[in-house]
Amino acid sequence: MIYKGVALSLISLLSLSLHAQEGIEASKKELDPQVYLDSIKASFVNHSTSERIEKLWLGELINQDLYEEMNADLTGDEFFSEDAGEYDGLTTEVLKERLALLNEKTPFNVEYNESLERLIKSFLKKRKKSFERLLGLSEYYFPLFEEQLAKNNIPLEVKYLTIVESALNPKAVSHMGATGLWQFMYATGKQYNLEVSSFKDDRVDPLKASEAAAKFLGDLYTIFGDWDLVLASYNAGPGNVSKAIRRSNGLTNYWNIRPNLPRETQNYLPAFYATMYIFEYAKEHGIKANDNIPMKLVQTDTVAVKRMMSFEQISKLLDISEEELEFLNPTYKLKVIPYSSSELNFLRLPLDRAGLLVSNEEKVYAYVDFEENRKEKPNYDIAIAQTSSVRNKYHTIRKGESVGVIAKKYGLSVVQLKKLNNMKTNVIYPGKKLIVGKSTVAQASTNGYYVVKKGDSLYSISKNLPGVTISKLKALNNMSDQSTLQPGMKLRIN
Repeated sequence: MIYKGVALSLISLLSLSLHAQEGIEASKKELDPQVYLDSIKASFVNHSTSERIEKLWLGELINQDLYEEMNADLTGDEFFSEDAGEYDGLTTEVLKERLALLNEKTPFNVEYNESLERLIKSFLKKRKKSFERLLGLSEYYFPLFEEQLAKNNIPLEVKYLTIVESALNPKAVSHMGATGLWQFMYATGKQYNLEVSSFKDDRVDPLKASEAAAKFLGDLYTIFGDWDLVLASYNAGPGNVSKAIRRSNGLTNYWNIRPNLPRETQNYLPAFYATMYIFEYAKEHGIKANDNIPMKLVQTDTVAVKRMMSFEQISKLLDISEEELEFLNPTYKLKVIPYSSSELNFLRLPLDRAGLLVSNEEKVYAYVDFEENRKEKPNYDIAIAQTSSVRNKYHTIRKGESVGVIAKKYGLSVVQLKKLNNMKTNVIYPGKKLIVGKSTVAQASTNGYYVVKKGDSLYSISKNLPGVTISKLKALNNMSDQSTLQPGMKLRIN
């Protein structure tokens, strides 16, 4: 008896618990979203917070003017206009020594020439502040570039190419449509598995684009076997470089074929070497990155996302600004991370926020599901209701018929028939059509009912409503065989 009582008590408790759970689930839709969000966040397993990207520095990270400056340099007429005299303590002899040291450390052909000297001094004079900003940006991006370049056996100095290409702006877009840090055109990006869809553009993804660029550069080196020509072909295309070699009577040194390259490419390699020099000798010229750089790539991590999530949702849940999410995840064009059963999509976050998401994954997705369930859903089972409209009813005149015969057939007088057809005489011709009355035709409505018109019968209504039979009308409207229709009556039809 004791066991039986205990069992009954347990069953009772379990039943109460299940009912309570059902009540909670049923009330979720009615719950205020902010209240539910606060309750979710209050239950999070918290982690210590690290320094964050402030709005001021975030603006610096995505600033477009550096890209525009570099673009203007490559296409401008005064690219090498600076005098070759001493500037900022840099004499010709000192520059030659430093370039020679650089040449010893790289497979690139770093050689002194007057054009390069003028460009370096021009950059130091006009772009010193810009290079301080670029040096700061490089502390975030260069570790990522170097990892991919090393993995694909590409010289690490190639990282400076992104300064010339995009000024380290992942959202840079050229007038030709080249996009991202490495400025991939759509077709080339496709060739190297950079997906472009409504949701995302992998050309803007720093990691994926860097991997693709490393493979592309490796393929170009297989063609030319010279890193100067590889960079020239990265900018102008291998076809234009091959054409310049032919026009230069087979010469293959970049400086020898330079006059036969497109204008932008003529300035491209000098800009690369000038950038390399300034980055390598920044200290000697008093160029240093901003002291308040809040985050480096090593202070972030990626998390695989298992639901479609918007930046707005992530921002509310993890207390991180949408602008910061956009900077860390530029590949997502609509500020939405899609979900695919066949492909993982990743979210990059500061370490503390990544830890918070991983530790509270189920709660985060519960909130995402909560918001999804609150959205209005389409009801594909709603039947299309019907109303009716009145149309002319016609009679095709047969040989031997007269106006009187036709009028009598449709219960009309000759005068009525002639009035309906605006006839002035009784002359008619076989094959012509006469209006002999009005007919009710069913049309789409939205209320689920049919309004009975004068002259309607269950037969005529069912004939004009596809899928509606007389028996169905009777059943839906509780009608017997003796029931009659009256104009204005509403009949359920679904």
